[in-house]
Amino acid sequence: MPELPEVETVKRALAPEMEGYVFEGVKCNRKNLRFDFPKQFAKRLTGSKVSGLARRGKYMLADLSSNETLVMHLGMSGRFSVLRPHHSNKPGDFHHDSETNPKHDHVLMDMSNGVRVVYNDPRRFGFMDLVKTDELEICRHFKGMGPEPLSNGFNDQALIDAFSGRSAPVKQALLDQRHVAGLGNIYVCEALFRAGISPSRKAGNISAPRISRLVREIRLVLEEAIEAGGSSLKDFASSDGSPGYFQHDFRIYGREGEDCRGCNRTIKRITQGGRSTFYCGTCQR
Repeated sequence: MPELPEVETVKRALAPEMEGYVFEGVKCNRKNLRFDFPKQFAKRLTGSKVSGLARRGKYMLADLSSNETLVMHLGMSGRFSVLRPHHSNKPGDFHHDSETNPKHDHVLMDMSNGVRVVYNDPRRFGFMDLVKTDELEICRHFKGMGPEPLSNGFNDQALIDAFSGRSAPVKQALLDQRHVAGLGNIYVCEALFRAGISPSRKAGNISAPRISRLVREIRLVLEEAIEAGGSSLKDFASSDGSPGYFQHDFRIYGREGEDCRGCNRTIKRITQGGRSTFYCGTCQR
């Protein structure tokens, strides 16, 4: 599933194509994705202007002139593409991204700048919702969600408070969106390795200095991943079809059986909460 850097990459790519423009037409080719579309979804979008695109955790948000916010989640295989018209053909003909199968184009959004934004999702684990903008932070998607890891709200004390008294392994605690928003399996593995913390250590038993280092490494790994356009392991690509490149810089994730770059011992893999965790038993304590 795309994590914070991948969603941020898509948001940044879509912003110049959508911000300040109006939905001139919206078409849904099915009644649902993971969930049913909101009532009169296409009608409520049509005619609304996108005042801004943002990200919250692993969600993208489009604030609308209708005082609603379009909430978008990519799920496992969701992908946005920006299609431009064939200027030599009849109006309405668009270049289609050859990387995607048009039969999985589930939402078509025609913008007032002439582009078509297409949501393609073969597995249909993504979803879209419309929420009143002034109720966004208390809606079912974001109520209780923790601070953004690249914001001022995410700091040493915030993580100390989140971990206090927690007997769960730190890997599981960091994946809990109530503690910090947007982190997923890849970047938690990478941050824990960089911080030298065992993924199995109880969250409540980590000292304040080590938490301080963890906070710093979480920020750094996310910033580096965003700069690289995220990680492409299977389905992810940005709206222009380009893959992410951070997977070439993984220090620990997916490297089971290879030599650790810190100590040359063998990298191991365990399963935590149904997900693979990669770690070095020597460098991480």
